[in-house]
Amino acid sequence: MSIEEKYKINKEITINDIARELNVSKSTVSRALQDHYSIGEKTKEAVRQLAEKYNYNPNTIAASLFKKSTQTIGVIVPILSHYFFSTVIAGIEDTAYKAGYKVIICQSNESYEREVIVAKTLLSARVDGVIASISRETNDAAHFKIFNTKNIPLVFFDRLPGGIKSASVSVDDQAGAFKVVEHLIRQGHKTIAHFAGPQHITLAQNRLQGYKDALKKYKIPFKKELVYDCGFERQQGIDTAKRLLQQAHLPDAIFAVCDPVAIGTMLALKEQGIRIPEQIAVAGFNDDPTATVIEPALTTVAQPAFEIGQAAANIFLKQIKQSRKKIINEVLQTTLVVRKSG
Repeated sequence: MSIEEKYKINKEITINDIARELNVSKSTVSRALQDHYSIGEKTKEAVRQLAEKYNYNPNTIAASLFKKSTQTIGVIVPILSHYFFSTVIAGIEDTAYKAGYKVIICQSNESYEREVIVAKTLLSARVDGVIASISRETNDAAHFKIFNTKNIPLVFFDRLPGGIKSASVSVDDQAGAFKVVEHLIRQGHKTIAHFAGPQHITLAQNRLQGYKDALKKYKIPFKKELVYDCGFERQQGIDTAKRLLQQAHLPDAIFAVCDPVAIGTMLALKEQGIRIPEQIAVAGFNDDPTATVIEPALTTVAQPAFEIGQAAANIFLKQIKQSRKKIINEVLQTTLVVRKSG
């Protein structure tokens, strides 16, 4: 059967069909498609023309098994819809694409169980490396340790897990939190509540510590009852603010672990007729675009999200060239952004 006849029947043309039609070996066709130096230009052109004519697509999975590389990076984020995470992904893709890598994006949806599943899926897909930010439920990183065992580059960003040695990219959360709480104190606020993130996550620990550091510097006693367990979502900010409003004595300022929580807090306060910042000032962390839309605009801490993604991808690229992965922990700086809320 000629290649034309086979194409008319099922349109599935293999590398063997091209080799048979041109009376060359399968390996010659393969090398010609890869523009290998050992194949003459005339043969390369003949192979390319026939492949294009019949829409031949190389078996990339088989090729990756042969080369032991899929040229892909797996990325795991808690929530895709968050501006911060989508911007980090853009930074990862920008750097990865320039280096010839594709990116597979997975969402844990803040679920430990789902995070375990997507990590195993990426391992099965033979990705060349993984860049991840853990879910709020994750306090056991065992599902990530297999990447270290198999010498597959693993880079965490933003939310870093404990109990595992790995490369990472983060911001100086402690210094960022210190700056924003210091600003609230300088504005005259002395009773400042903190809506804290889950304390098994490093960034939440560091932002709580920055809050404590600022209080200590200005000789304001730390009161455990002013720290409220919270998450990272707007609804959790609303719910936590409602809990706070049930107290007899209200703070004169609130520092939230992130902007979605801060915005949820502001919505709950406004619903109860509390004026911001006259009665209670509010500050966040992230500089989400919604921070400038809500009224009053939110005082917050800006993170270089795009640069975090670029840095994570660059660390992966460095590690992929090393037989023994060097652990690189990069820390970027934040910027205080003062607006009307505090």
